[in-house]
Amino acid sequence: MPDTVSPGVATTLNDFVAEHSQRESGGTWQLESNKMLEVHLNNELVYTKMGSMVAYYGDMKFERASSGGVAKFVKKSMTGEGTSTTMVTGSGILYCADQGKEISIVYLNNQTIFVNGTDLLAYSASLEWDIVRTKGAGMMAGGLFSLKLTGTGFAAITTHGKPMVLGVSPEVPLFADPNATVAWSEGLQMTFKADMNLKTFVGRASGETFQMRFDGTGFVVLQPYEEIAAPTGNG
Repeated sequence: MPDTVSPGVATTLNDFVAEHSQRESGGTWQLESNKMLEVHLNNELVYTKMGSMVAYYGDMKFERASSGGVAKFVKKSMTGEGTSTTMVTGSGILYCADQGKEISIVYLNNQTIFVNGTDLLAYSASLEWDIVRTKGAGMMAGGLFSLKLTGTGFAAITTHGKPMVLGVSPEVPLFADPNATVAWSEGLQMTFKADMNLKTFVGRASGETFQMRFDGTGFVVLQPYEEIAAPTGNG
């Protein structure tokens, strides 16, 4: 075998390890890569999407999270919203990922954001959550319900590809495909608009059939992909 390495074809073992080894940025929540979340815990609690743990250092305990009380349990049972959640406690470094999707970390400072349940990878225990129903949505529409996160803390949101943020103003409402909509800010009024014509009955329902309409002042996070959420158990 050749004892030299051609650039662009292969890399030495030492170079490979150096390039892909753990990065140190000093943050308690940080991106090890654009598809890998790293969370540092010090006798703390964090909630993650069930099955998203890739690896960890230290002493950690993983438990299925409760439904958050009777009211939230009833909402989850009725809506099916949200992927099952894992409660992680202990100390160490936790690594999470979700099917190769890109990850964005947002820090809420006494703020609120609405996120589709399938697009929420992890969030701080300091954040309050609730399930919110979209007004005017028919049963054929996607994204009927969303998760509302409120307070101060971190949230990790996943997208297929690089996320795009579009602004909304009172003069210019935004219409978006429910399957491409990931999150939106507080202060927006969101309703559904249906366009039921002959063409929409050919093939699966899509953003051309149902659109999410956003009015008010704020922003909407979109992904360059129409994600059809698979049925999951309630957590």
